[in-house]
Amino acid sequence: MASNFSIKHQPGFTAIAATCFVILYLPIIVLVIYAFNAASSTSEWGGFSLKWFQSAYQNTQVIDATLRSFQIGSIAAVLSTVFATMAALATTRTASYPGLTFKYAAINQPLMVPEIVTGVALLIFFSRIKIFTGYSGIGYLVAAHTAFCIPFAYLPIRARLENMDLTLERAAADLYATPWKTFRRITLPLLWPGILAGLMLAFVISLDDVVITEFVKSGGQDTLPTYMLGQIRRGITPEINAISTAFLLLSVAIVTLFFFVSRKRD
Repeated sequence: MASNFSIKHQPGFTAIAATCFVILYLPIIVLVIYAFNAASSTSEWGGFSLKWFQSAYQNTQVIDATLRSFQIGSIAAVLSTVFATMAALATTRTASYPGLTFKYAAINQPLMVPEIVTGVALLIFFSRIKIFTGYSGIGYLVAAHTAFCIPFAYLPIRARLENMDLTLERAAADLYATPWKTFRRITLPLLWPGILAGLMLAFVISLDDVVITEFVKSGGQDTLPTYMLGQIRRGITPEINAISTAFLLLSVAIVTLFFFVSRKRD
């Protein structure tokens, strides 16, 4: 007689999942622990200390790179969220028509193309503009991050729009509300959780980006990730661990906030 099969109990799955979690999180745990290492070497433990966090805080290069990362990330997140909101409205508040699928693919293209390909393309494109205009400021980084972050902001906003009940918007139209008034009084308040989720996700993606930034930036325009990459080439120090730990905590806080905001339905 055949034994009963239970989908909830798969032999070996627990061990595989535990192994994956260990491989994924153990290096991060080690990094965080050694951020509090009093020794100057990452190969030995010299006791608990916060001196490397203090050292990073007093490092002007770290401060400059951090402020630049926040400046670029904030502007890029706001711009990409605005563009993503408009794209989401244009692709969800319309009847299906030939070419709509192509528009979906075009908007999500940065998600499908390897980031290094996008970085090289932006490098070639912006280098021509730099030669023509003579401008080499961080505006190119803002433009590159904005373009790259649009699909990340678009996904939660579009998902929110698709799950919204159209009854209130149709009722507003029946009561002779203008499209703008309907959007401002009905659609936007209901869409706001999705917009916030898209904004935070775009900010995190911009804050963490290395490849595109490395290709597009000019001299003296290091963001915190590219600064850390340059320092790692000279050897890993506890200060890099401290910076990475602070960066990790910030990213976790933003992603956690994104999770709770994206779950909001009221």
